[in-house]
Amino acid sequence: MPTSISVKNMSEYEWLEERNKGVGGSDASIVLGLNKYKSAFQLWHEKTGKTQLEQLDNEAIHWGNILEDVVAKEFERVTGKKVRKDNHMYSHSEYPFMRANLDRVVVGERAILECKTANSRLSEAWKDDEIPSAYFLQVQHYLAVMEYEKAYIAVLIGGQKFVWKEIKRDEELIQMIISAESKFWNDHVLKDIAPEIDGSDAASKYLSERFADTDDTTKELSIDYEKDIAYRDDLKRNIKELQKEERLIENKLKVALGTSEVGISGKYRIKWTPITTGRVDSQRLKEEKPEVYQAFLKETQSRRLNIKEIG
Repeated sequence: MPTSISVKNMSEYEWLEERNKGVGGSDASIVLGLNKYKSAFQLWHEKTGKTQLEQLDNEAIHWGNILEDVVAKEFERVTGKKVRKDNHMYSHSEYPFMRANLDRVVVGERAILECKTANSRLSEAWKDDEIPSAYFLQVQHYLAVMEYEKAYIAVLIGGQKFVWKEIKRDEELIQMIISAESKFWNDHVLKDIAPEIDGSDAASKYLSERFADTDDTTKELSIDYEKDIAYRDDLKRNIKELQKEERLIENKLKVALGTSEVGISGKYRIKWTPITTGRVDSQRLKEEKPEVYQAFLKETQSRRLNIKEIG
């Protein structure tokens, strides 16, 4: 059975500190490399204290709690089941670094309820039996910690469409989660060894922010990076060629459509529709209304990676 501590009287910062002592359900997709918003490299910085804990936005917490209650109540109404809050943080009995903060526990069942909200644009991700992979992994992580056999996930989409689904325990996937999280925690967090950097947008964003400040120095890099750079050059050439082929196919389709907005080809429906966009003419604004231009000018600083041969 999992162990637990009460979080009922914890401050937000105390709760964040406690959560940071292990791997939570929302971390599972990050560790497995399936989260588009955060990389394992960035998560490692957080878990090792190299990144300062950021308290969550109070307004976001406020509305999150309100909508969580709404989703939980609708789940009760639709299914006839009863759920209750559980103000505890659980730890896996064998892998105590695996943590679980549950939205709700289903009364009379060894099951949990995970409550979500989603933008209407994301409705396709919940179609039929579909569940976003990050949420599916989160729930399986919780089932591993709690030693439960099933869970329910409920989502309010676009503020007007309610969907709920039952999720069975997937033992094979759970073993993959335990293996990945054990390696991340034991080999990287406890040993303070960074995981290998990846090519995700999350990693690129993190590195840009982490190393925004520079000094006027030149560093001698390993000769091994020369192979990486040569491979990068090959990739860029291949990408350009593939992009040309992509544009060629698109141009053929445009010729075939002509003035028609819609075309059908077997199982595909092609649309080439007119779009009107508005854009500020910054050069004209700068020339004719320089005081307005300066008043709304926002400067940002970033670093640009440039590579060229020197020999």
